[in-house]
Amino acid sequence: MTASSSPAFLAPRPTLLPLDDALAQLLSFATPEIGVAAAYELVDTFEADGRVLAQDLHSPLHIPPQDNSSMDGYAVRCSDVQNPAAQLSVSQRIAAGSEGSPLQPGTVARIFTGAPIPAGADAVVMQEDCELLAELPAQSVDSALPRIRIAQTPQPGQWIRRAGEDVSRGAVVLRRGARLSPASLGLAAGIGQAQLPLVRRPRVAIFSTGDELVMPGSVAPAQMKPGTIYNSNRFFLRALLKRLGCAVTDRGIVPDQREATIDALREASAAHDVILTSGGVSVGEEDHIKPAVQALGSLHVWQLAMKPGKPFAYGKIGAAHFLGLPGNPVSSLVTFVLLVRPFLLALQGASQVHEPSVLLPAHFSWPRADKRREFLRVRRNAAGGLDLFPNQSSGVLTSTVWGDGLVDNPAGQTIGHGDAVRFISFAQLFN
Repeated sequence: MTASSSPAFLAPRPTLLPLDDALAQLLSFATPEIGVAAAYELVDTFEADGRVLAQDLHSPLHIPPQDNSSMDGYAVRCSDVQNPAAQLSVSQRIAAGSEGSPLQPGTVARIFTGAPIPAGADAVVMQEDCELLAELPAQSVDSALPRIRIAQTPQPGQWIRRAGEDVSRGAVVLRRGARLSPASLGLAAGIGQAQLPLVRRPRVAIFSTGDELVMPGSVAPAQMKPGTIYNSNRFFLRALLKRLGCAVTDRGIVPDQREATIDALREASAAHDVILTSGGVSVGEEDHIKPAVQALGSLHVWQLAMKPGKPFAYGKIGAAHFLGLPGNPVSSLVTFVLLVRPFLLALQGASQVHEPSVLLPAHFSWPRADKRREFLRVRRNAAGGLDLFPNQSSGVLTSTVWGDGLVDNPAGQTIGHGDAVRFISFAQLFN
């Protein structure tokens, strides 16, 4: 049989694309909307967690706004306390939220944490280092005032938080492109921001393909038809999208029919920035995503040199981006966090789209090197190492619940017990 007459199933397999190359191409398509006035929206600071900041945030004030005490104790002039037995009169009491009078020489001010330092004071002595005297010396000329004995010689500036030591007036406290965390919201509130300018949420339409898929609750487990499965991908993909600040439209399950797939894609592209599908991007006769996207727009289908998660697709339908994930649940999850997540963050103009890995010791052996780059499900143990889930199949979603991260293992690499491996935490990837 000649090469020209060889059947199609003997055709050479396509070259697998390295993950880093696929990600670089994908990010090149993610033109961020940041900088476009129409893409901004003012959002209540309470509701801004996980969103991307559209403008630099400058502080209109010092934090703290004035010198204040970091301890409960007594504000003093160091020049008045030259020996550990010094006795001084308590001339005033200053609580947080109040303002004291200038401190007179030879006196101290009772002061509480957060209270402003009175003019003239240059140190705070903790109350544990002071003794309130029950009996006053008879020769005291100011016997109407309580007196304290100070047990230590203070140093200028001790236990004083200086004005602006956290944030200076005019400083940029949060940069444009920052993805806001709970701590970021506290910082924004601390400079008086009740609302924040945020990049508009990406509008994402999500649907699954497959006649075998059944929604939980629609059919009891005992009544499931042979060959059918519950749709798990839809649940974790929707949750991940929401955690990334996306406005999600769930368009359900599309049957394995070309026209139905074309209709679903056409409708989704009209009102969304991104279309995300799960399943149907392989080369089977019932995989209709590829011809449907090509009928409406353009498509790049990549066979990726990664495991799990070989089939992946990117395309455009009008102005909408199309992202097609594999159907196996672990493959779908891993390709989402390693490819779709950075794409969506880049689309929002986020300054940080890649999650760093850390080196940790493998407390397992992996003697079977693979031609593809592998992402192994593992979890940290009490000894500071990583344990391996025993079944690394792409259909075993249990591994992603048992584990707390992935080992990024290069192609052709075996792992011996004790070897340093690159670990990426699910806490980062799922956020």
